[in-house]
Amino acid sequence: MAKPLFSGSIVALLTPMNEGEINFDELKNLIEFHIQSGTHAIVSVGTTGESTTLSIDENVKVIKKAVEYAAGRIPIIAGTGSNATSEAIVMTKLLADSGVAGCLSVVPYYNKPTQEGMYLHYKAIAESTDLPQLLYNVPSRTGSDLKPETVGRLAKIPNIVGIKEATGDLSRLPLIKQLAGDDFIFLSGDDSTGLESMKLGGQGVISVTNNLAAADMAKMCNLALAGEFEEAEQINQRLMALHRDLFVEANPIPVKWAAYKMGLISQPTLRLPLTTLSESAQPKVLAALQQAGLV
Repeated sequence: MAKPLFSGSIVALLTPMNEGEINFDELKNLIEFHIQSGTHAIVSVGTTGESTTLSIDENVKVIKKAVEYAAGRIPIIAGTGSNATSEAIVMTKLLADSGVAGCLSVVPYYNKPTQEGMYLHYKAIAESTDLPQLLYNVPSRTGSDLKPETVGRLAKIPNIVGIKEATGDLSRLPLIKQLAGDDFIFLSGDDSTGLESMKLGGQGVISVTNNLAAADMAKMCNLALAGEFEEAEQINQRLMALHRDLFVEANPIPVKWAAYKMGLISQPTLRLPLTTLSESAQPKVLAALQQAGLV
């Protein structure tokens, strides 16, 4: 079987900010860090990149800068999702000739569409572009669940190539593979079960942990893709506290604080309504960083 378009350790990249303004110098440094660490691809302005509090212009600028800084050395996947189909199409079209490798589009949030509504939403986006599209299902944040049967229908649309499945429900993987076909890309969006999904035939992980433990995540995924699960499991166990405790408050609050503690970014600030990691949660995240050997 041919190598899938997207696989391995893919970082859901945070967006560095100084007092709420995007820090492009630090963005460039982070992309260099991931290239040097062996990360396989970058998602620019997904949930972890604070897409919902950036304007469309800012989203597009961050993505285009990521492509510029990567300079063809690592694929950039653009976060282009919206709960308004028209807005998702606008975002996708603005990136048509940007050099992105594909788009990651989250299930429409807040307005709770039916399965038919979700199908028509993704169909309309896919038909507006030639760019490869990845679905993104994260019911804990969107309030809506893209069912495997709907994924199977969407997989018949030629440029819908895969899914980031962030439910952590491993029983979905074989069902999605059965309904969507073996060449449909399954990427875990749940760090805690990411390795387990690869054992079941998933092709990789779109990871929050990867922001911090980039080299370890790349090695773990390389081992898993080679079927060397015992060694991969050793790495995964060392990172398990991070997988868990980077969600002690809403993502990307903890990962930004952790990246700041590691010296990867100069400020842990986010845009309101998100606030910096609370003092009560900081020892837990610090302990996870120590267990992973990162501080």
